[in-house]
Amino acid sequence: MSPNKKELQIAALQNGTVIDHIPSEQLFKVVSLLDIEKLKTPITIGYNLDSKKMGSKGILKIAGKFFEQDEINRISLIAPAVKLNIIRDYEVVEKKLLQLPDELTSIVKCNNPKCITNNEPMKTHFQVIDKKNVTLKCQYCELKIKKEDIVLL
Repeated sequence: MSPNKKELQIAALQNGTVIDHIPSEQLFKVVSLLDIEKLKTPITIGYNLDSKKMGSKGILKIAGKFFEQDEINRISLIAPAVKLNIIRDYEVVEKKLLQLPDELTSIVKCNNPKCITNNEPMKTHFQVIDKKNVTLKCQYCELKIKKEDIVLL
């Protein structure tokens, strides 16, 4: 291979999910959030990779794993502009640009200790009031929570 040629040499994924364009500083939060260390399938983690759009990025390739919508919503809280690629038989069959939904149920804990969701057995429910900066508002007590203060359930 010539020294001028840049190449990322990672085995192709037969079936699974590629999570691309993760901000490098959020990569290991996403890894932790998804509990992928508990999976028994091959996982490739790329950290601080060159990106024309972002400067540097992270990428996860997870064999045999296809994410449910609530898992995708969790990812979008940490890294709201990632790309999710679904791979089947070595081909990309679906591409998704993640976006925060308008509402989140049973994903985020309310930070207000007096909120009914912290004192009664019930699901939390938040409206996303600012998708760009990630700000949520509790449906019950109306507390606003910024991205850096989000606690996931």
